[in-house]
Order: sequence, then C-alpha cells, then structure tokens
Amino acid sequence: MGLRSHEQLVVCVGVMFLLTVCITAFFFLPSGGADTYFREDDSVHVRDTFIREEVRRKEQEELRKKAEEANPIPIPKPEIGAADDPEGRRIFVKQMIKFAWDGYRKYAWGENELRPNSRSGHSSSIFGYGKTGATIIDAIDTLFIVGLKEEYKDARDWIEKFDFKEAAKGDLSVFETNIRFTGGLLSAYALTGDKMFLTKAEDVATLLLPAFETPSGIPYSLIDLQTGRAKTYSWASGKAILSEYGSIQLEFDYLSNLTGNPIFAQKSDKIRDVLTSMEKPEGLYPIYISMDNPPRWGQHLFSMGAMADSWYEYLLKQWIATGKKDERTKREYEEAIFAMEKRMLFKSEQSNLWYFAKMNGNRVEHSFEHLACFCGGMAVLHSMNEQNKTIADHYLTLGKEIGHTCHESYARSTTGIGPESFQFTSSIEAKTDRRQDSYYILRPEVVETWFYLWRATKDEKYRQWAWDHVQNLEKHAKGAAGYSGIRNVYDSAPEQDDVQQSFLFAELFKYLYLIFSEDDVLPLDQWVFNTEAHPFRIRH
Repeated sequence: MGLRSHEQLVVCVGVMFLLTVCITAFFFLPSGGADTYFREDDSVHVRDTFIREEVRRKEQEELRKKAEEANPIPIPKPEIGAADDPEGRRIFVKQMIKFAWDGYRKYAWGENELRPNSRSGHSSSIFGYGKTGATIIDAIDTLFIVGLKEEYKDARDWIEKFDFKEAAKGDLSVFETNIRFTGGLLSAYALTGDKMFLTKAEDVATLLLPAFETPSGIPYSLIDLQTGRAKTYSWASGKAILSEYGSIQLEFDYLSNLTGNPIFAQKSDKIRDVLTSMEKPEGLYPIYISMDNPPRWGQHLFSMGAMADSWYEYLLKQWIATGKKDERTKREYEEAIFAMEKRMLFKSEQSNLWYFAKMNGNRVEHSFEHLACFCGGMAVLHSMNEQNKTIADHYLTLGKEIGHTCHESYARSTTGIGPESFQFTSSIEAKTDRRQDSYYILRPEVVETWFYLWRATKDEKYRQWAWDHVQNLEKHAKGAAGYSGIRNVYDSAPEQDDVQQSFLFAELFKYLYLIFSEDDVLPLDQWVFNTEAHPFRIRH
C-alpha cells in the first residue's frame, strides 16, 4: 500500500513536471512553420504573441475598409480621435462635407445655396432669381470623389430630372453659369462616364450661345434664358470683363472635344483670336474691353485678382488640357506673366513678402486679394509642366513665396483665417485695417495654392497649414446646419454671414480632401481643374 502511494506520487510529480515544460515551451520558445517572418539578411522567428497582434491589426484594418465601403461616413480608427494623420484628417474633411450637405439637403434642396443658421434657401444675383440647384451641380463631383455614394445618387437623380431653361429666371451670369454648371456637369461626366451629364452640359452651354452673338464675338456678361436677350453689367459702362469672357475656353473646347459639336470651340477660339490680335499696353491685359468691332481696351486697370484672375489661369490650363499641343496659349501665358512680374510683383519692406500689386495706369496700389492667392498654385502648376529646369525652378520659387504670403494673411488675423484683401504699407503688412475688406466667404484660393505646393514639394507644412484652416473653419464658420462666411476675421468671436456658398463644395472641400489624399487621387498629369475646381481629363 505504501509502495503504491510512493509510485503514485512519483507519477504525479512527473506529470506536473511535463506540464510545466510544455506550458513554458508554448509561451517562451520561438515558433516556426507558416508563422516565420523573414528579414532581407536572414530568416528569423517571431513570437506567436507578436504574430497574433499583427494578424489582429490586419483583420481590424480590413474590417475598417469594409465599413468605409458600406457606410456613407467611414467608421474611424480608434487612434483617429485627434485626426493626427493624413487618413484621419481626410476622414474629418469628409465628415464636414457630409454635415454641410445634409443641411442643404434638409433645408434648401433645389435652391442655389443654403442659409445654414436661418435654415432656408439662399440665392445671389449671379443665378438670377430662379431655383437652379447650384449647390447640387457644384457639389456632385466632390461627392463622387470622396465616396459619399447615397448623396451622389440623390444629386444625380435630381440633375437627371432638372430642366435648366425652365428653372432659370432673370439675368444669369454667363461666366458663373459656364464654370459652375457647364463645368460641374462636364466634370461629373469625366469622372463617371455617365452620358446624362454630358447631355446636360451641352444643353446648358447651348443656352448660353446667344450671349456670343456680338459684333466682335466677345460675349455679353448676362443672359436671360427665357428670352435669349443678353447684355453687359450696368456698372461696367457697356464693357466686358477679362476674367469672364476670358474664362470660357477650357469648358467650351472640352465640350466640343467630347460631343463632336464644333460650335463651342469656335466661339471660344474667336475670343482668343480677338485678344491675340490686340496690342497689349506694356504686355499687360486691361480688365475692361469694349463691345465694338474691333474692340478697344477700357481704362488701364491691371490685376492678378478680381476681374482678371482666371484669364491667366486658363491660358496655362488650356495648354495643359490639350496635352501641351496648344502652343499659342503657352506663349501668351508666358508673355503675360513675364510682363506682370516685371511691372506688378513686389516684396514687402518688413518681411520680404511677395505679392502682385494692382495698377491703375502707372499708379500702384499695394494690396493683394484673397482671390489673387490662386496664382501661387498656378505658378507651381507651370513649374510641374515646364521642361526647362531654370524656368521650372523660378516658378516653383514664385509659387512658394506667394503661398507663404497668403499664409501670413491667415496667421496674422485673430481667427487664423485671411481677409478678402490685405495691404502692404510702411505701417501694415499682410493685414487690412479696412473693415470692408476684413470678411471671409469660404474662399478656396489659399488652400488651392497649398494643395499644388504639397503635390510638388511634399513639404508637410502645407498639410499642416490646411489642417489649421480646417480647425479654424470648425471654430468660426460652422453654423447650425452648415458652414458660413464670417464678417470680420479680426474679431475673436466673429459674426457669421449665414451663407453657405456653392463653391464650398466645388473648391474648398475638394482641395482640403485632396491635400490629405494620395497623389493617385486625381493625378495632375491626367487631370486639370477649371477655375471652379471641376476636374477635366487631359487629352494625351
């Protein structure tokens, strides 16, 4: 009996020893087989615990991707709470878009724009007084790009049933209708291949054609689609405006290329022929032109900003859009920018900030508009497409300096958001003391330049500047049902203007989303943006 007890004890101790060895081996000895990871110099074993964690992480990532595909707003990763990486910041921008769209969808569907605090529709004079759904058409390409599928479908269904001529009332801006409506519909077609958008784009452009029936071919500024009557702005003394009649070619030439209907390209080419034939005072383009045949320049006002800006932009982009085949536009762009650098480019005394001043004859006004901040991005785009390295480096430097100046206009305000216009004098630099210039209406041009600078340089500061702007928009411009402009960027608690501009979706949101995206989302060697940030395919 005692012997058997001794034997049983020995057996129990042996079993316990073997169990201890097995457990120890399971947790502390390296594993092999299918779970072996390899370095370039040697194969090394990785412990099971690390592998399990790696598998869990990958499965979580796959689950997150599937959730993003299945839901209008993706489920954020746990560590994205502070949106401290490009993916998190991109998702945050997408959520901003969703919030702004939901407010428009609920309170102003079919209207041109939203009053986010009044929770009602809004329209400005550029749209006449009809309900033409400007926000829907301006936003649809952005909705598609960011993957808001349900919202995109709602917008597409609305556009399919929309009759622009029936809805439009009163005098519409030919320029704004072209860049927002024709441009937005062309972009939606380019992105999706849905021919409904192309048909609608041609319909809108056709309605604008009576505005081109002038002695010289320079189009009128306004048109009533119900009557076909067109005219210039009353305040322009019977003259047309450079940025408006000069920003037709990108959309009209692309439309003719897609449809095979030459009438649109013919109309825009006529404008170009007229301008090519005219003598430019010291190489510069005045803002105003008469409607005579032949036309004559108006007062010698020169600007890189309002009433001139997109003319220069379209010279460069038309050359790019044609696969760099339209050499005339490239030559005229280079001549114009050279003249502007020579006569209008200045550097501030205090901090050496670069800016393009305005000119009235030979009198210089040392101010720079938010609108003009686009030219930094234009210079960078020129640099990215220029074969001559010396010229490319020159324009990249110009783009960087303009981007820096425009950032200073933001950094020196109380809200961190830049004003509509700012001055450079002996007592003030990159700021304004004019209350009428201190507002901000959700303009995109500064972020637009930072976007191009990010794509060209990969300098992280441009992403950080864009993220700073996102945070300041959330703090100062976010309203009850969307985003609003602010009346004074130098107030610590600025009053909102209660208007959510349609170009918030077309431009500002799009550039913010793209700056936190990879370069293969709308690569710049395949796409070119119109002045409303609607992307068109480059014709290679």
